[in-house]
Amino acid sequence: MAQTLRKIAYFTAEVPQTAGQGLRVLMALRDAGVELLAFSGFPSGRKAQLDFVPANAARFRAVARRIKLRVSSRKVAFLLEGDDKTGALIGVLSKLAKARINVTALEAVVAGKRRFGAIFWVKPKNIAKTAKLLRAK
Repeated sequence: MAQTLRKIAYFTAEVPQTAGQGLRVLMALRDAGVELLAFSGFPSGRKAQLDFVPANAARFRAVARRIKLRVSSRKVAFLLEGDDKTGALIGVLSKLAKARINVTALEAVVAGKRRFGAIFWVKPKNIAKTAKLLRAK
Protein backbone atom coordinates (compact mmCIF):
# COMPACT_ATOMS: atom_id res chain seq x y z
CA MET A 1 0.00 0.00 0.00
CA ALA A 2 1.28 3.48 -0.85
CA GLN A 3 1.56 6.25 1.66
CA THR A 4 -1.39 8.58 2.15
CA LEU A 5 -1.04 12.13 3.34
CA ARG A 6 -3.79 14.45 4.42
CA LYS A 7 -4.17 17.84 5.97
CA ILE A 8 -5.84 17.51 9.34
CA ALA A 9 -7.41 19.76 11.95
CA TYR A 10 -6.08 19.63 15.46
CA PHE A 11 -6.84 21.39 18.71
CA THR A 12 -4.93 21.97 21.92
CA ALA A 13 -6.08 22.36 25.51
CA GLU A 14 -4.36 23.01 28.79
CA VAL A 15 -5.34 21.08 31.90
CA PRO A 16 -3.89 20.86 35.40
CA GLN A 17 -0.81 18.64 35.48
CA THR A 18 -2.26 16.18 37.96
CA ALA A 19 -2.93 12.46 37.82
CA GLY A 20 -6.04 11.51 35.85
CA GLN A 21 -6.69 14.78 33.99
CA GLY A 22 -5.96 13.32 30.55
CA LEU A 23 -7.96 10.22 31.44
CA ARG A 24 -10.95 12.32 32.48
CA VAL A 25 -10.98 14.13 29.13
CA LEU A 26 -10.37 11.00 27.06
CA MET A 27 -13.17 9.13 28.83
CA ALA A 28 -15.61 11.98 28.24
CA LEU A 29 -14.69 12.05 24.54
CA ARG A 30 -15.04 8.28 24.29
CA ASP A 31 -18.40 8.31 26.05
CA ALA A 32 -19.60 10.93 23.54
CA GLY A 33 -18.39 8.84 20.59
CA VAL A 34 -15.60 11.19 19.52
CA GLU A 35 -13.04 9.31 17.39
CA LEU A 36 -9.46 10.53 17.63
CA LEU A 37 -6.92 9.97 14.87
CA ALA A 38 -4.11 11.04 17.20
CA PHE A 39 -3.62 12.32 20.74
CA SER A 40 -0.61 13.66 22.56
CA GLY A 41 -0.12 15.01 26.06
CA PHE A 42 2.94 16.60 27.64
CA PRO A 43 3.95 19.04 30.37
CA SER A 44 3.77 22.73 29.55
CA GLY A 45 4.99 24.88 32.40
CA ARG A 46 2.89 24.04 35.45
CA LYS A 47 0.09 22.62 33.32
CA ALA A 48 -0.21 19.86 30.74
CA GLN A 49 -0.96 20.44 27.07
CA LEU A 50 -3.26 17.98 25.35
CA ASP A 51 -3.28 17.83 21.54
CA PHE A 52 -6.29 16.27 19.82
CA VAL A 53 -6.64 15.22 16.19
CA PRO A 54 -10.33 14.32 15.86
CA ALA A 55 -11.83 12.46 12.92
CA ASN A 56 -14.72 14.95 13.04
CA ALA A 57 -13.68 18.44 14.17
CA ALA A 58 -17.22 19.80 14.57
CA ARG A 59 -18.25 16.90 16.80
CA PHE A 60 -15.08 17.24 18.87
CA ARG A 61 -15.64 20.97 19.42
CA ALA A 62 -19.28 20.43 20.40
CA VAL A 63 -18.33 17.80 22.96
CA ALA A 64 -15.42 19.92 24.25
CA ARG A 65 -17.87 22.77 24.91
CA ARG A 66 -20.27 20.39 26.64
CA ILE A 67 -17.58 19.07 28.99
CA LYS A 68 -16.22 22.61 29.52
CA LEU A 69 -12.83 21.84 27.95
CA ARG A 70 -11.36 25.08 26.62
CA VAL A 71 -9.71 24.24 23.31
CA SER A 72 -7.71 26.34 20.89
CA SER A 73 -9.02 27.47 17.58
CA ARG A 74 -8.63 25.01 14.70
CA LYS A 75 -5.02 24.48 13.70
CA VAL A 76 -3.59 22.47 10.80
CA ALA A 77 -1.07 19.63 10.66
CA PHE A 78 -0.40 16.74 8.29
CA LEU A 79 -1.08 13.04 8.87
CA LEU A 80 1.02 10.53 6.95
CA GLU A 81 0.12 6.82 6.96
CA GLY A 82 1.57 3.89 5.11
CA ASP A 83 3.55 0.68 5.06
CA ASP A 84 6.28 0.54 7.66
CA LYS A 85 9.68 0.14 6.07
CA THR A 86 13.16 1.42 6.76
CA GLY A 87 13.29 5.09 5.82
CA ALA A 88 9.52 5.46 5.46
CA LEU A 89 9.67 9.21 6.18
CA ILE A 90 12.66 10.01 3.96
CA GLY A 91 10.69 10.76 0.77
CA VAL A 92 8.37 13.30 2.38
CA LEU A 93 11.11 14.92 4.44
CA SER A 94 13.41 15.15 1.42
CA LYS A 95 10.77 16.97 -0.61
CA LEU A 96 10.17 19.42 2.22
CA ALA A 97 13.88 20.04 2.74
CA LYS A 98 14.45 20.59 -0.98
CA ALA A 99 11.60 23.15 -0.98
CA ARG A 100 13.17 24.78 2.12
CA ILE A 101 10.12 24.05 4.26
CA ASN A 102 11.09 23.54 7.89
CA VAL A 103 9.27 20.83 9.83
CA THR A 104 8.36 22.37 13.18
CA ALA A 105 7.70 19.03 14.88
CA LEU A 106 7.12 15.39 13.92
CA GLU A 107 5.88 12.33 15.79
CA ALA A 108 5.83 8.87 14.24
CA VAL A 109 4.79 5.45 15.51
CA VAL A 110 4.58 1.89 14.27
CA ALA A 111 0.93 0.92 14.08
CA GLY A 112 1.25 -2.86 13.83
CA LYS A 113 0.84 -5.14 10.82
CA ARG A 114 3.82 -3.38 9.21
CA ARG A 115 2.04 0.01 9.18
CA PHE A 116 3.14 3.37 10.50
CA GLY A 117 1.61 6.74 11.15
CA ALA A 118 3.22 10.14 11.51
CA ILE A 119 1.94 13.59 12.24
CA PHE A 120 3.98 16.65 11.41
CA TRP A 121 3.65 20.39 11.63
CA VAL A 122 4.96 23.25 9.52
CA LYS A 123 4.63 26.98 10.12
CA PRO A 124 1.20 28.38 9.14
CA LYS A 125 2.75 30.34 6.26
CA ASN A 126 3.94 27.02 4.74
CA ILE A 127 0.74 24.98 5.04
CA ALA A 128 -0.61 25.66 1.53
CA LYS A 129 2.83 25.20 -0.05
CA THR A 130 3.31 21.90 1.82
CA ALA A 131 -0.13 20.62 0.84
CA LYS A 132 0.48 21.46 -2.81
CA LEU A 133 4.03 20.06 -2.84
CA LEU A 134 3.00 16.78 -1.24
CA ARG A 135 -0.46 16.67 -2.85
CA ALA A 136 -2.15 16.29 0.53
CA LYS A 137 -5.85 15.47 0.53
